[in-house]
Amino acid sequence: MGYVDSMEETLGKSTIWTTTKGDVIMGMKNPVHPGEIIREEFLIPLGLSVTTAAEKIGVMRKALSELVKERAGVSPLMAWRLSIAFDTSPGLWTSMQTGYDLAKERENPAL
Repeated sequence: MGYVDSMEETLGKSTIWTTTKGDVIMGMKNPVHPGEIIREEFLIPLGLSVTTAAEKIGVMRKALSELVKERAGVSPLMAWRLSIAFDTSPGLWTSMQTGYDLAKERENPAL
């Protein structure tokens, strides 16, 4: 399939593809905030509170809380920490954040 290796799954109205290198590319149609993924796919299923998860990830509780509440984005350092904690790649988190940010900017009437 060239650069895009396979379509992995659809989350809400966003499509996730993996590349031949294992990186993730988010489709641009209404991507979800990475905080929603952390909350719905990791914290809730694993029975982790924000406080416990923040301790395990090595970040301040407030930083993770703001991310999970979708009030903050994923920084490169947070992407690394999330990748280690949840056995994912940092690219997963940065791609999700970029896709979300680009979709929000697309809504900007000044464009």
